[in-house]
Amino acid sequence: MYWRFLLAVAAIAPAIDAAATLRFSCSQLVVDRLDPLVNPGALPSPHLHQIVGGNAFNTTMDPAAHDIPSTATCTSCTPVEDFSNYWTATLFFRARNGTLHRVNTFGNELGFTGATGGQTVYYLSSGKVTAFKPGFRMTVGDPTIRSAAQLQAKYKFPTCWNGELDSPDHQSHVAYPNGNACPASHPITVPQVFYETYWDTRPFNNQADWPTDGSQPFVWSFGDKLGYGIHGDYVFGWRGDALQRAMDQNCNSDLFQNKINCNTLKTQSLADANKCTISRKVTDNLDGWLTTLPGDMPII
Repeated sequence: MYWRFLLAVAAIAPAIDAAATLRFSCSQLVVDRLDPLVNPGALPSPHLHQIVGGNAFNTTMDPAAHDIPSTATCTSCTPVEDFSNYWTATLFFRARNGTLHRVNTFGNELGFTGATGGQTVYYLSSGKVTAFKPGFRMTVGDPTIRSAAQLQAKYKFPTCWNGELDSPDHQSHVAYPNGNACPASHPITVPQVFYETYWDTRPFNNQADWPTDGSQPFVWSFGDKLGYGIHGDYVFGWRGDALQRAMDQNCNSDLFQNKINCNTLKTQSLADANKCTISRKVTDNLDGWLTTLPGDMPII
């Protein structure tokens, strides 16, 4: 058994009708307790994340002083001009005796089995869109949510923008469309971004290790045992106008192979993408059985 998690309510089928359907693999860059967007400068951040993308990822990524495409020397994504960073919380298995074990990610079985974990990234459009600008960042979701009231809205990155690179909550500068139209407050249509992550729960299939009450045994690194608080972070880092070119040319991807049908983009193999990694900056024990989540995050 394994879990597939989409940071969006859109699945592959609706994406096929989009004018641009850019789909690619980003191998695992690092698993670390850092969050330069929500907790800039904090070493460590409160909870653990799995991060993919360019190797410029760091404790602090101030857009005024941190030119991602110039700072990065490699990317774990297959488009070699994409040095963006994409990150989410990590997943843990909680055994019957209360101990916890980190769950690894693995390559998407639709074309990316050679990837060393990470996630599949999508950029979609249904018409003319404006690519993100240097310094752009955003988040989706809320780690404090423990009910399903906002589940659908929070799992989908917005496609409407007000032109600001960021906002204090990292969300107010973007918005969801009203039907097919962006609100007047956020008139710029940007590509749809979402992540797809496969969690390898197969090592934990022994039902004797599961809770005796029959409840599901997986918890997120921020202490959520229900799953409604899952969230994602995005920092734009495409070099030059590469993303805009791809969107303008309505580039698409083969859903079953590591192949981007896009003459304007250069790509690398999964083997080369796997080589782009960085060392952990926080010396948490992330392997083996743990008595608490990293950072002593309470489970609620």
